[in-house]
Amino acid sequence: MADAVSIFMSIGLSEQKAKETLKNEALTSTLKKAIEQAQGLLGSASVDKTAGTLLYNMVTRLKDTNRLSFLTEYIITRKITSELQLSAALDFLKSHPQENLDRLEFEIACGVGVVVTPEQIEDAVKTLHSLRFLWCENRFGLCSSGEARTALKWADGKIVKNEVDMQVLHLLGPKTEADLEKKPKAAKPKAAEKDGKSLMEQLRGEALKFHKPGENYKTEGYVVTPNTMNLLKKHLEETGGQVRTRFPPEPNGILHIGHAKAINFNFGFAKANNGICFLRYDDTNPEKEEEKYFTAIREMVEWLGYKPYAVTHASDNFQLLYDLAVDLIRRGHAYVCHQRGEELKGHNVPPSPWRERPVEESLILFDRMRKGMFAEGEVTLRMKMVMEDGKMDPVAYRIKYTPHHRTGDTWCIYPTYDYTHCLCDSIENITHSLCTKEFQSRRSSYFWLCNALDVYCPVQWEYGRLNLTYTVVSKRKIIKLVETGIVRDWDDPRLFTLTALRRRGFPPQAINNFCARVGVTVAQTTMEPHLLEACVREVLNDTAPRAMAVLEPLKVTITNLPTNKEVRVPDFPANEAKGSHVVPFSKTIFIEKSDFREVMEKGYKRLTPDQPVGLRHAGYIISVQRVIKDGCGNVCELEVTCASSDSVEKPKAFIQWVSDPLQCEVRLYERLFLHKNPEDPAEVPAGFLTDINPYSLTVIESALVDRSVGKSKVFDKFQFERVGYFSVDPDSTSEKLVFNRTVTLKEDPGKI
Repeated sequence: MADAVSIFMSIGLSEQKAKETLKNEALTSTLKKAIEQAQGLLGSASVDKTAGTLLYNMVTRLKDTNRLSFLTEYIITRKITSELQLSAALDFLKSHPQENLDRLEFEIACGVGVVVTPEQIEDAVKTLHSLRFLWCENRFGLCSSGEARTALKWADGKIVKNEVDMQVLHLLGPKTEADLEKKPKAAKPKAAEKDGKSLMEQLRGEALKFHKPGENYKTEGYVVTPNTMNLLKKHLEETGGQVRTRFPPEPNGILHIGHAKAINFNFGFAKANNGICFLRYDDTNPEKEEEKYFTAIREMVEWLGYKPYAVTHASDNFQLLYDLAVDLIRRGHAYVCHQRGEELKGHNVPPSPWRERPVEESLILFDRMRKGMFAEGEVTLRMKMVMEDGKMDPVAYRIKYTPHHRTGDTWCIYPTYDYTHCLCDSIENITHSLCTKEFQSRRSSYFWLCNALDVYCPVQWEYGRLNLTYTVVSKRKIIKLVETGIVRDWDDPRLFTLTALRRRGFPPQAINNFCARVGVTVAQTTMEPHLLEACVREVLNDTAPRAMAVLEPLKVTITNLPTNKEVRVPDFPANEAKGSHVVPFSKTIFIEKSDFREVMEKGYKRLTPDQPVGLRHAGYIISVQRVIKDGCGNVCELEVTCASSDSVEKPKAFIQWVSDPLQCEVRLYERLFLHKNPEDPAEVPAGFLTDINPYSLTVIESALVDRSVGKSKVFDKFQFERVGYFSVDPDSTSEKLVFNRTVTLKEDPGKI
């Protein structure tokens, strides 16, 4: 270690920097090679500090170590002498990964041999636009060498700055006391917040960070082979440079709120960049796949407003994937293994004793696997590679004697995700394989497999997954909730599956808006449900027509109402031009029980024997004349008189009411779990099934709603004034409507 520190310090690194460098084995090894090559070029001379700094910076930023000798030579022979030239050289190499470089083109791109004289700098600075107008703008306020650096790309920055300072001094003279006074800083405009940008705006911005189609090799970590450029050229010929993404769910469960982000990102990124997005079912596990999942997944994608360019299946490519597996064996990159599944579990799995078996033997055995000559779990096909998480030789094919949903009994061997995913991306010419962060450990295997088979290799990009508190989204755990009768099915409105959110009444636009507010992040995001509910309220406030309903009715008889009449109620009181509906108004109406109190309490603003209240939209104020109670002493009816709102003092509150109403069922939902993280043993030691909120569902079977909603269809949405937002449930019949409470109102007057 001491020798290495001395070697690194010999090129100008501080002792601390040298020791920090030693912590990175790959960097240490590459830097040592660069120093050895430099000393070989210099002979007895030592590496000076300027060259040493450039060498260190080059090694830390160089992606293709095959170019190490090439760049070291240019630095040591003083053809590259500045950080600016080094950056230009690295950029050139990144965009020209092919082996045979055009040296002349390279040297022009990074300014090799360009000499800028002091006279050229002086002349260039004199012509600067900013100098000519300095006095008009403000003294010493525009003194920047940026324009000069643009005009003289390879000039020494310090010399350019000094020349600018000298000429400004000549024009304006020395700074005065007024110039030296601190000027108040102008307020910086606030950066646009994520939730102020649409998803399209965010994804167009994200495109600036991603590679352009056909420039996959510019991505960090992308492996370039001798045939890469030919494959990319062919890819561009087939796609025309079009952005291509895919959303690849497994059809063994229902999509949840986390998938909504994936759908928005994949379809949205393609749409924002005039590209296309495939819906591809990763149907390689026949034991768990059902038709209802295929149907529900597509339905949810389209419900969110996206139309796939094409619907494809991994099973479309079963024959091609098999042929590629045979090719992988022939190339010496895969082998048939007899280790059992239990032997392959854990982190310290022993190497397979069959890893080096002859290629011909593996080909024969793989053919026998295909023909059904082995039992399930008896043999697998494994790939010769080590994944980023240390997992060695992942399985490519396994045996399953289960009929496939689409291919029936044609196959008894099925490819794994690690084998299938990247190859299907390659087959479909995907440009950006967007996936959540947990797949980052598979990126190297993704690149390895495509390159091992010498096929077009897309680029995998990872982003942070979206999680919500107070819920579970695991397929296994939702099945437990269904099997134990805690929830009815995958679409129970207390869950956060997309089918459940639709049934509860969440508009797709609100879910998309929520995803936009969360933004495209690399870090995992955990959000509170109330943030999603806020997006729901925003949409429903503008789109859900108003109606009046009472959940716990109290009968009211208006003794002095001259005659029955009809009242016109605006669908959207804030914008009456958007329409209205008519409701009956008779001597018998119903109000909420909570809107009457027999004994006046401080701060209570609604109906009491001594306090009148207004009836929304009716134009009447009612006052209590008589309180009628049942045999148990409970208030069961009120007799009141009414007066025109124009003829009496304005009351403290107005309440909703119904007359000649429809009886309906109303379901009120609260959080399903009591704790934020029901899966966390630290919060819920006995497991998530013990954390159920006993009040997560309240059913009111005899609520009343005005007749304007009588012809509603399933999923129609309303704001029941002063109560909340509600959606028509699929359980509704022609005899009785069922409403789910979507969300409460933002500010509930019922709590005043």
